[in-house]
Amino acid sequence: MTHFGAGASSAVSTASDAFFGLDSYHVLLASAGLAIILAYWLPRFVSGREPAASALLVLGGFAAFAVPGMPNPLDPLDQPLLWERLAEACVVIGLFGTGLRIDRLKGLGTWMPTLRLLLIAMPLTIAALALFGWFAAGMTLAGGLLLGAVLAPTDPVLAGDVQVGGPQEGGEHPMRFALTTEAGLNDGLAFPFVHLGILVGAGSVAGVADLGEWALRDVGWRIALGAAGGVAVGWLLGKILFDWPRDNALSRTQSGVIALAGVMVAYGATELVEGYGFIAAFVAGLVLRREESHDRFHKRLHDFSESLEHSLTALLLVAIGAAMPALLPYLDLPHAAIALALIFVIRPAAGALALLGSTLGRRERLIAAFYGVRGIGSVYYLAYAGHQLALTDEPQLWATVLFAICVSTVVHGLTAAVAVEWALGKEAAADRKQPAGAAS
Repeated sequence: MTHFGAGASSAVSTASDAFFGLDSYHVLLASAGLAIILAYWLPRFVSGREPAASALLVLGGFAAFAVPGMPNPLDPLDQPLLWERLAEACVVIGLFGTGLRIDRLKGLGTWMPTLRLLLIAMPLTIAALALFGWFAAGMTLAGGLLLGAVLAPTDPVLAGDVQVGGPQEGGEHPMRFALTTEAGLNDGLAFPFVHLGILVGAGSVAGVADLGEWALRDVGWRIALGAAGGVAVGWLLGKILFDWPRDNALSRTQSGVIALAGVMVAYGATELVEGYGFIAAFVAGLVLRREESHDRFHKRLHDFSESLEHSLTALLLVAIGAAMPALLPYLDLPHAAIALALIFVIRPAAGALALLGSTLGRRERLIAAFYGVRGIGSVYYLAYAGHQLALTDEPQLWATVLFAICVSTVVHGLTAAVAVEWALGKEAAADRKQPAGAAS
């Protein structure tokens, strides 16, 4: 009979411990996956609606990773580049898909509510947040300006219940159109204010001349390059997909991965020439939608990009929930008040003021003003600013931004569908599923 010595027994025990040990990475994967599944599954027991899962994804991440002994989540303070890149991918893909949704560009009158939200409500929101942060939280003017720019954009991904439907689905009510196009453009249009906050914080703005240079470079030139890059890539992609060669069009393959390729070209090429890639991504989708607008391949492209954006966003929302336990100690009352004021006072007031006298009805103006959903773009901008500048009280900034997103996902995510029915009536609220015909 063979006998094992003490050394062999110890080796077997060590191997067994290694085999049955809990690897923190695998625990993280399993916990995140379970949180996502539960967020989409559990609401079906209590409601016949398609679940607004964003709030539950955040809650699932919080619950899973607040358990003692769980692996340390991907802390944005320790891993800002990872958060920046993941948020960047979510926003860019979401913006391209948002552009693809717009069936009809219509006339200038239809765009006026959008322009009012972009040119009046967004700057007012930034200014109000900067002042509130300055007085309520003792932030510097640069810090308040940067926080206002970070929190100003509305989200193109999380606001699905108040936006238009996919290609050829319809539902392009003026209120939905305004919220969709606002979300598509304001992620890029917030960038000049982020740059201004960084410049002020770095002491690079000393007078009117510096402000003039900022206006020419960061406002005029880079916005123009972003729009031009989006038009060029959208037009070229349309020709490649539908026209060249005419008898063997690439659109016949029905491969939705072209949507991802189009996003990469539009965003990457525009950023290379110092334009705003966020604007380019949205405009590229908008321009591509005009090419062969009856072709069902547009729906295929949109569905593929939507699946990608929802997958990445779900992971990021779980990560936000997972990061909150570590950031909660930094969320003091003044910084929490900033987030709550943004959701319940600043954005609704700025939006309502901007939309006064617009073609929208009273209820529609109230919904458009209130449902400025905060989301992934804010994560990207804060991570980006953290790379460019040593931020004062960075933990408090992250806690404030993530708390604002959490509040928005709960308040906006769980009430949007009912609010739209109240504003438009059930028939108009549900018309997104009706065929809309060609783009124009």
